[in-house]
Formats: sequence, C-alpha cells, structure tokens
Amino acid sequence: MVWVRTWLTERFGLDVPVVAAPMANVGGGELTAAVSAAGALGVLGAGSAQSADWIREHGAIAAAAGKPYGIGVMAWALPDRPEQVEAILELRPALVSVSFGDITPYVDPLRSAGIVVAAQAGTVADAVRAAEAGVDVVVARGGEGGGHGRDSVATLPLLQAVLEAVDLPVLAAGGISGPRGLAAVLAAGAAGAWAGTAFLTCTEAMTTPPARQRLLDADETSTVYGIVFDRASRAGWPDEFGGRALRNAFFDRWYGREDELRADDAAHEEYVAGVRAADADTLSMYAGQGVGALAAERPAADVVADFASAADLLRKAAR
Repeated sequence: MVWVRTWLTERFGLDVPVVAAPMANVGGGELTAAVSAAGALGVLGAGSAQSADWIREHGAIAAAAGKPYGIGVMAWALPDRPEQVEAILELRPALVSVSFGDITPYVDPLRSAGIVVAAQAGTVADAVRAAEAGVDVVVARGGEGGGHGRDSVATLPLLQAVLEAVDLPVLAAGGISGPRGLAAVLAAGAAGAWAGTAFLTCTEAMTTPPARQRLLDADETSTVYGIVFDRASRAGWPDEFGGRALRNAFFDRWYGREDELRADDAAHEEYVAGVRAADADTLSMYAGQGVGALAAERPAADVVADFASAADLLRKAAR
C-alpha cells in the first residue's frame, strides 16, 4: 500500500519512494529484481567493463520480477562501450542512470525510447547541467555517499540547493541508510531516496563473503574518500570522481602517493590479485557513511520494509 505519493512512486508505481542505487559488482539482476518486487525500484549496476551480454543477462533476470527496474551506467566509459547503450535500448528498462561525464549524447536516445533518464549530481552546477541536458530527474548525491562521485557538498545542503536550482523531481543520495534518513529527505522536498549502502549485505547482493563481514563490522567512521583504488585498478575513472569505501591497509599505504601508484605495475598487480582473492585488506569495498547501520545479512525485502516505516516517523512529526 502506498503511504506517500511523490513523483517517484507515481511514475513507477512504487509502494516505497526508494531507488536502490546502481552498484557495480554488487547490484546484479537478482538484487535488482528483489528490490523491485518488494515495492521500491531496483537498479542494475553495470560497471565500465561489463559486456553487453552481461547487461542483457542480468536485465532479463531483473525484468522477470514483472516490476519496473533500472540500469545504471557511467558516461565517461560509454564512448568506448557503445554496446552498453545498445543493450539498454534493447531491454528498455523503466529508468536509466547515466552519470559522471558528458551525459548529453545519451539523454535524447534514451528518452526517445520511453526510458526515464536520471543523472547524479554532486554540486548545484552538476544539477543545472543535467537539467539543461534534458534529464527527467536529478539525483542530489552528497559526499557521504558510497562509491564514486564528488566529495564537495554534504547531502542535506546539496539537496536544499538543488531543489531551489532545478525545476525537476529531485532524489536525495548519500548517507540515507534507513527510515529516518528517508523521512528527513522527503520532509525537505525530495521525491525519494537513492540508497546503495543499505543494500550491500542483502542476501541477493553479489558482495563477497569477506567484504560482507567487513561491512557488518564497520561503523560510521570506517569510510574514506579518494582515488587510491582507481589508480590501483586502472579502470579509467576520471580523477574528479573519487570513491568512498571502507578504509583498509592498501588504501592507507598509498593515500597521498596516488601519482606514484599510477605508474607502479607491482602495486597494480597486487591490487588485481587481491580482487581475485577477495582480500578485504586490498580490494575496494565501496560504502557510504551510513554503513554503521548494517547489522546483519537479510533479504532486500526486509530493507525495503524498513524504509517503509518512515511513514510512522512522518506521521509523528506531523502531530
């Protein structure tokens, strides 16, 4: 049962105004389908190296739930991966998130296919550019958020400023780990929350067992922001979009030495080996400052149900 009506719930027929943020190597078809089946909007996380066949395969799994779902891609990677867009246009998900780079070439083709286009913005200037590019919805992503993005502005001041700056629906992202965060951003005027960290330890997520344990052991002070992991992986992320992840030994060793790391082949090989071995002391475990709220592995439906309890908080506030 819908307890609050916003642009997000009305556009996609949701019960809960929450989008599960696209998370590469975490949000596959199973998690996406589970979130959507529970009444929120699941979004498949397609990493820069994912093939078109992977997108088709996991998109089909997500679509099997019979509910709207989305796909997230990185704009900076698409010039070298046009097949990702081709696969998305074949699947025609309800929403596509295209962010982090020049989104202009992709907005019109996606919208012409009947797809709602979202873009993440880390500053007001980002949000205005996204609106000018023709997106349907802006995601105001504060620096508290896990994964890649800017660390320029915190979620609440950014949300307030973006709501004033653009005449579009705005979703809030960054540090929204449960019903209290959802209630807060709805009260501020957001059409819903864009949440990733809350879903990291779901039973349907692709998160590795060592990473799950580190995430469950973490608290709100356990994350760091920087480009260490990107320099080590050589995945191609632009330096302006660093990442927030759990602090580990590899990050501490290389923080402040990123230029040296860029050219260090041995460190790159060490990082790649760590990823293959699921070594939590080496690999990147992207998570936001809301990671301290993770207490157990549980189904995505339980996480969505928790977010739905924001209704009680809003009713209490209204009284």
